[in-house]
Amino acid sequence: MMTTRSTWGSKLGFILAAAGSAIGLGAIWKFPYVTAMNGGGVFILLFLLFSFTLGLAQMVVEFTLGRSAQTGPVGMFGQLAGKAWPLIGLMGIFAGFVLYSFYSVIGGWTIGYLVLALDGSVVTGNTQVLKSIFTGFVAHSYWPILAHAAFVLATLGIVIGGVEKGIERASKLLMPALLLLMLILIARVLTLPGAWDGVKLFFTPDFSKLTPTMAMDALGLAFFSLSLGTGGMIAYGSYLKQQTPVLHSAMWVVGLSCAVAILAGLMIFPALHVFGLDPAAGPGLTFMTMPVVFASLPLGQLWAIAFFALLTLAALTSSVSMLELIATLFLDEFKLPRRPVILLLSLVVFLCGIPASLSFGPWADVTAWGKNIFELMDYSVANVMMPIGGIAVALFAGWRVWPHVAQHCGLAGGALWGLKWSCRVLAPVSIGVLLLKNL
Repeated sequence: MMTTRSTWGSKLGFILAAAGSAIGLGAIWKFPYVTAMNGGGVFILLFLLFSFTLGLAQMVVEFTLGRSAQTGPVGMFGQLAGKAWPLIGLMGIFAGFVLYSFYSVIGGWTIGYLVLALDGSVVTGNTQVLKSIFTGFVAHSYWPILAHAAFVLATLGIVIGGVEKGIERASKLLMPALLLLMLILIARVLTLPGAWDGVKLFFTPDFSKLTPTMAMDALGLAFFSLSLGTGGMIAYGSYLKQQTPVLHSAMWVVGLSCAVAILAGLMIFPALHVFGLDPAAGPGLTFMTMPVVFASLPLGQLWAIAFFALLTLAALTSSVSMLELIATLFLDEFKLPRRPVILLLSLVVFLCGIPASLSFGPWADVTAWGKNIFELMDYSVANVMMPIGGIAVALFAGWRVWPHVAQHCGLAGGALWGLKWSCRVLAPVSIGVLLLKNL
């Protein structure tokens, strides 16, 4: 019965949980190096512009659809439109499943490196040693799989408690802890000689680098960082109480997500400038170059422990939303009990993540279209399924069920008009261009 469905205990709990879903690992390592490669401040301006326009509009729509239907994405499409529309919800859940399967492998790396930081083995200024440690760890036949299992278990432990007692309670602890650790690390980094020059480089716009490609990169990062396109925000919105204002909540989520991305830039980019490190290292920026910074600091091991603890917290705030999204299919459509659903899904995700983990070691030679298993999973979600899902939700809201959206979104006047044409034209065209660019 709908009356027995769980709801968020408070608006703050919902905002922190949704913001945690949006933040994840990408804000910690991806935003700083992508910004550094795309002209600093000008990329930040585009990222913020897209986040607070198209991204915010899409989030309002996903929250509204989930809240009004009081069910996950498959049930929402079926309830509001029927026919073949639930297939869009199924694709989103499948995208979330694939995403969680390889994301939990990276989450396992953060746990593995937290352990290495605790024993001090990664606190060294020798980049060759760090590269050897990283490649040796991810290529090992079983250590990354055990770390992957530990991360899946940690996520399971949170989600199995339900919406209010599990996800919301954990988010109220994890999100403040994440922000506190970031602020402590930023305060320490900004005391380094030359750090403020790095801050200036990070924020100063270089308009000579402004290109259509950069704009597409900013749009893609905005949508990816806000967890839009898989139905995760529809699932979270389905637990919203009817009196909770959607726009206000969405603005807080977008604002927190963008704030953490900027804070991550302040934490990492000045340090890269001070030590002359390469901002284009991607995932290696986190695992192979940041320990160089800690090795040069007093109490370097303590800073390394704090940093990798922060990464683990950031990873968990996203993984819980991925698991909850997958679970809504079985909880809402088949009315199965939460505990066995979460246990079984976690086991399946763990098993499906093993090939992704092995693709850096024993199965490194297993490739297709020039990509290993991990890269294929990542590409299929970020470059294909998420954009298609975003386009489908926008068109669905703007054309198929617009009177319903207009009635339940709580907007009026110019804001409602803007949301309507964002769904009907701006978002589908923009995401469509991004999809074609990435194919």
